[in-house]
Amino acid sequence: MTVLYEDNHILIVNKACGEIVQVDKTGDSSLEETLKVWLKEKYNKPGNVFLGVTHRLDRPVTGIVIFAKTSKVLPRLNMMFQNGEIHKTYWALVKIPPRQEEGVLEHYIVRNEKQNKSYAYDTEKPNSKKAILHYKLIGKSDTYYLLEVDLKTGRHHQIRCQLAKMGCPIKGDLKYGFPRSNPDGGISLHSRQVEFIHPVSGIRISVTAPLPQNDQIWRHFEQY
Repeated sequence: MTVLYEDNHILIVNKACGEIVQVDKTGDSSLEETLKVWLKEKYNKPGNVFLGVTHRLDRPVTGIVIFAKTSKVLPRLNMMFQNGEIHKTYWALVKIPPRQEEGVLEHYIVRNEKQNKSYAYDTEKPNSKKAILHYKLIGKSDTYYLLEVDLKTGRHHQIRCQLAKMGCPIKGDLKYGFPRSNPDGGISLHSRQVEFIHPVSGIRISVTAPLPQNDQIWRHFEQY
């Protein structure tokens, strides 16, 4: 975990592979808990430290996570996420290139809670939610292709599910059809950048998360 941006209201960090954002049924230590301890020690705060979770990243995913440091800004950030006012860009490594170098994917996603997996359909299904993303091929190595993904909606496992539906499962993502796992158990999906207007100051905030440095394949794509 690396702090990328901090002010009186907002804390943005670069999540490592394997970290969970919020406590779940595993009972493992979460990023939220770690940051509360960090804030308490850094500012010598008495009592409980407030930290609001505004969104989540899947455990095997790396990159940007935004937290609210005040109860005043938490509902504002939540509303901004809901209204699509926080622009999120992801990078994904795939082994099979898309048939078109750039395009928009629109599917209807159904979440299976028991499997912790989502399924993408071309037509509307019962309990489905519409999922939209824009992708663009922006780089390649001898073996892998780098896709930049602009999320238009925020659905469960949306990028993983939709890219797999397109025939391009993300490197390491066994759940969605990639044949081999990554050495660290993660998947090659990285929350690369966020841009938004600060809900208190009105200043435009743009934050970019460095790529995982312990992954040689990711390091190849730093030039992009």
